[in-house]
Amino acid sequence: MRMNPFIIIAAAVMLTNPGLAFADEEAEQMMQDALPLMYHTCTSVIEEADGNNEYILDVVGKMTALSLYNRQVDIEAHTSSDEEKAALRETFLAALKEGCTGDENALLAGVVDNAVKSTLGL
Repeated sequence: MRMNPFIIIAAAVMLTNPGLAFADEEAEQMMQDALPLMYHTCTSVIEEADGNNEYILDVVGKMTALSLYNRQVDIEAHTSSDEEKAALRETFLAALKEGCTGDENALLAGVVDNAVKSTLGL
């Protein structure tokens, strides 16, 4: 019996990285929500939003949630007060702005991930 190479590769991936095969539903939903938005650049998200800031917040929020999940970060562990949350938010927004400044065609997901990393000192 001849084995399909795709099945062999898929089985090898699942056996070497069981987290891929058994991802929890929350992670799967985050991925499904963010994946269609991964084409965005710093410029394209603004253009597509066409003045709708809620759209930009939604896109950045989904990418941020996925970045935090992938890095296994519990944001509550980094803050204990509303003031600390506000300070993190400001630091994060500054990192986003810095990441897009000078490279408006940078993929937004990468800029968001770098902003998460630098904001939390990872």
